Amino acid sequence: MSTEAVEQYNTALKAGQKFYKNAVASGTDPYPPVLDELIEGVSLAGQADLGLVSIPSELLVGTKSAGRVFALAGNFMPLLPLASEFGSKWVSLCSAHLSDEGIRDPIRCYEYLGRFYVQEGNKRASVLLSYDAPSLPAIVTRLIPRYSEEPQVQLYYEFMAFYALSRLYGLSFNRSGDYARLQAALGFAPDHVWTEDERRRFSSGFTLFKSAFARCSPRNPEITAAEALLEWLALYPFSSLRDLTAAQLYPQLDAIWPDIAAKYGSSAIPVSTLPEAKGQSVLKKLKRIALADHIDIAFIYAFDPETSAWTRAHDEGRRYLESVMGDQVTVQVQHAYNHDYLGAIEKAAESGARLIFATTPAMIAACRKAASLHPELKILCCALSKPYTGVRMYHTRSYEIKFIAGVMAGVMAGREPIGYVANYPILGVPAEINAFALGAKSVNPKAKVLLRWTCVSPDPVRELMESGVKVLSNRDVIRPESGRSALELGTYMIGDEDTPISLLTPIWHWGKLYEQIVHSVFSGAWADIERSKSIHYWWGMDSGVIDVKLSDALPSAVRGLGNLLRRNFAAGSVSPFRTEMLDQSGAQRTDGEVALTPEQVMRMDWLCDNVQGEIPAFDKLLPMSRETVRLLGVYKDELPPVQEVPQLQ
Repeated sequence: MSTEAVEQYNTALKAGQKFYKNAVASGTDPYPPVLDELIEGVSLAGQADLGLVSIPSELLVGTKSAGRVFALAGNFMPLLPLASEFGSKWVSLCSAHLSDEGIRDPIRCYEYLGRFYVQEGNKRASVLLSYDAPSLPAIVTRLIPRYSEEPQVQLYYEFMAFYALSRLYGLSFNRSGDYARLQAALGFAPDHVWTEDERRRFSSGFTLFKSAFARCSPRNPEITAAEALLEWLALYPFSSLRDLTAAQLYPQLDAIWPDIAAKYGSSAIPVSTLPEAKGQSVLKKLKRIALADHIDIAFIYAFDPETSAWTRAHDEGRRYLESVMGDQVTVQVQHAYNHDYLGAIEKAAESGARLIFATTPAMIAACRKAASLHPELKILCCALSKPYTGVRMYHTRSYEIKFIAGVMAGVMAGREPIGYVANYPILGVPAEINAFALGAKSVNPKAKVLLRWTCVSPDPVRELMESGVKVLSNRDVIRPESGRSALELGTYMIGDEDTPISLLTPIWHWGKLYEQIVHSVFSGAWADIERSKSIHYWWGMDSGVIDVKLSDALPSAVRGLGNLLRRNFAAGSVSPFRTEMLDQSGAQRTDGEVALTPEQVMRMDWLCDNVQGEIPAFDKLLPMSRETVRLLGVYKDELPPVQEVPQLQ
C-alpha cells in the first residue's frame, strides 16, 4: 500500500468519525441519506439520462440504495477500519488517484431535486472528496417529480428549464423567477442556449464570487451564493470579475450584504413617519456639541427646473434650505445630463458634498452604487421604494391629501359618479386611490369613483367627462402656478361650458423636509440609525411637508370641514385606513380595529369596493410608462426580467 494513501485514509477516517459523533450527539442521522427511502411513495413523472456531468461536490449528498451506506459517514468519509475490505479498496483507489493513472471512471449517480445520490462509485467519490475536489465526473440519471403546487417542486421545474439552457448545476434559488432573472441579468434571451465558452466564463467568475460569498454567508446561512450574485449584478457587471480577486470583491459584497439579507429575508421596510422630535435628551445635546455644524450638500437633478415642475419644486426646496440654514450649509446642484446619474453623484462628491439628495426615483441604482463605493456619503433618493444600504428614501404620504380631496368631492358630487385620474400603478398609488374613495364614502355612502390611468389612456380626463363626471381628481402637480389650468391642479368641478372650478389643490413644501433632514444630521439623529439599517422617510401633513389649499368656491361649511381635517391630520389624530375596508370582490381587508402598518399601506395592490376600474396589467400600459412601473410598480417582482447587456463575451 502507498504510505501517502494510507495516511490519507486515516485522515479521512478521523473526519468521518468526527462527523458521526457530532451527528449522534445532535440527534441527526450520521449516515448519508438513501434516495430509495426518500422517494418511497413519491409520484414521479419519469426520468432522464443526462450523460456525463461535472457535478459540484457540495451537491453529492447520499447514496441510491442502503447497501454500503454504513461504511460512510454523512460527509462521505469512511467509518470502517483500514484493515477492512472497504479500507483496502479505498486505499487502492487513492493510490491510483495519486499516480499518473488517476481515477478514470466517472461515478454513476441519480439526481433528484438538484441533489445527487451515488449508485456506483461510493469509494471513488469518498477518495476525491477527501482531497476537497470541487467537482466530480458522473454519469447522471435524473428522477423527475410529478409537477405540483409544492414550492420546492415548482422551483425545481424552473431549474430544469434553466439547466436545459445552461447545463449548469450549483446555482440554487429560493424564489420563483430568479433563474429567469439570472439569465436576463447575464444578457441572454429567455431561450438562449449557453455555449461551452459561456459556461466556462461563468463558472470561472462564479467560483471567484463564491470565495467572497463564503465570508458573508455565515451571517445568513439560508441565502445562496446565486441569490447574492443576482443582487450584486444589479450594481456591477459580471465581466468585472475578470479583474478582481476574492479579497477585492469581498468589500463590494460586504457593502450590500444587508440589502441581500433584506431582499431574501422577511424584514419589513423601516419607515420614519415623523421628523426627529424637537426635544432632545441631555445625552443627545452632549453628542450634538461634538458634531460638525457645517455640511456640504448636493442636489442631483434629472431635469431642468425651467421645464420640469417636479424638479422646480425640489429646486425651490433647495433655495428654502439655503435661506433658513445660512452659513451652516454649502449647497451645489449637479445636473445628470444624458441620465448619467452616477457621474453626477461622483462629481458632487469630488466637489466636497457629503449629503446628497437625488431627486427622482430613476436614480436609485446609481445611488446604491455610489453608496457602496463611498460609504462616507449620506445619500437620499426621492422615491417610494424599499431603502437600501447607504441609501435612504424620502417621499410624502400623499394619501392624506387624497382623503381630504375625496371628502370634498363626495360632498360636491351628490349622486353623480366621481372621476379619478391616476398616473402609474406604483407603490403608494393604490393607497391614494383608496384614501380618496374612503373619503368620498365617509360623507356620501353611495359615492362611486370612476378610475382612469394616464399610463393607459392618452386623454383620461376627456373619457371621464364623456362618462358624465362633473367632479374629478386629476393628477397633482407639485405646486400651483399662475396661468396653469385647474385641470392640472388637483380636485375640481366641471362648470358651465366645461369650465373647470378648482376645489382643492395639493401643496408640497420640500424645503421643510430638507431642513429637517439636515437638522437630523447636526443633532446626531442620523447617526443613531446604523448604516446597515437604512430607512424610508415617509412624512405627512403632521411634518409640514405637505398641505392642501381649499378653494373659495367650496361652500363655507364644506371648506370648514376640510380645514378641520387639515388640522386633525397635522395633529396626527386621524388615519384614513382605520376603518372597515372591503375590496372590489367584497372581501374584508381590514376591520377598522387595527391600524395598517406603513408598509401595508405602501404596498397596497388592491382597490376599495366603491372604485370602478382596475390596476392595469403591464401589457396594457403605454410604452413610455413601462420603465417607471418596472422600477416601482406594485407588481414589479412578478414581471418577466429585461434582458441586460451581454456579460459573458
